[in-house]
Amino acid sequence: MGKRYHNFIFDFDGTLMDTSAAILATIRATIDAMGLPSRTEVQCRSIIGIRTDEAGHHLYPDVEIDDADFARVFRSIYPTMQERLPATPFENVIECLDNMRQSGHALAIASSRRRDSIFGFLNDLGIADWFSIVIGAEDVVKGKPNPDPVLKILDSKGWNPEDTLVVGDADVDILMGNVAGCDTCAVTYGNGSLSSLQGAHPTYIIDRFQAISDVY
Repeated sequence: MGKRYHNFIFDFDGTLMDTSAAILATIRATIDAMGLPSRTEVQCRSIIGIRTDEAGHHLYPDVEIDDADFARVFRSIYPTMQERLPATPFENVIECLDNMRQSGHALAIASSRRRDSIFGFLNDLGIADWFSIVIGAEDVVKGKPNPDPVLKILDSKGWNPEDTLVVGDADVDILMGNVAGCDTCAVTYGNGSLSSLQGAHPTYIIDRFQAISDVY
């Protein structure tokens, strides 16, 4: 790798936190509650990273579906699943983030999750103040793969895209960062398939979070 970056913009679900059990259980329960055709785990994982308000038509591109209804049912079920299937940080995430910030690097989050939900996790972990800015689903008009989440961070913090690396586990994260003019790093341990990540053309691909240290 070798190039040094000053700023790092991370996706949240599937990159920093392993939240997939609760999300997948909620997607399956939402499908059942709405009487929709079944979907494979791979198909369900493919919408993790898409804003909930837009997830329905991504999961069912050939079925007439009301995104608002899908989001409403999902949100009514999710709190129960989150309590039943608690999330944890991926291996070495906390230690690596701590090393990065103590080395003078700036950290940010660009997520399709709602901001208050992100801060719920960050506050529980005691790391909320490690991040210069957190952009959630409600903070931009257009979500991933549109570059707006990254552009908003760059603009609000005065960061140069050439000095900023966008890190995520889904093709939408990589596409978002690429269009924003940043280098990008795909992680393979999250929800996106290797083929979909490769198809988005990231600058780097890593299979464990601590490998991010190679670029700072």
